[in-house]
Amino acid sequence: MTQPDISVSAFDCDILRSAFIKSVIEDNIPEDKWRALAANLIRDLTDSDDIDSDLLDWIVRK
Repeated sequence: MTQPDISVSAFDCDILRSAFIKSVIEDNIPEDKWRALAANLIRDLTDSDDIDSDLLDWIVRK
């Protein structure tokens, strides 16, 4: 699978991960829903359905 053409800066990655962690804690989101939440955050930022799997993995890692 090829990587998406959308570029996300390191700063944006940190913001995404922080927002993800905050959402998981505040909304008590179960672990099986984490990837979907992270994917939605990435889609909102990039305005694209093309998601970088490495970025997704990094956001949801413990």
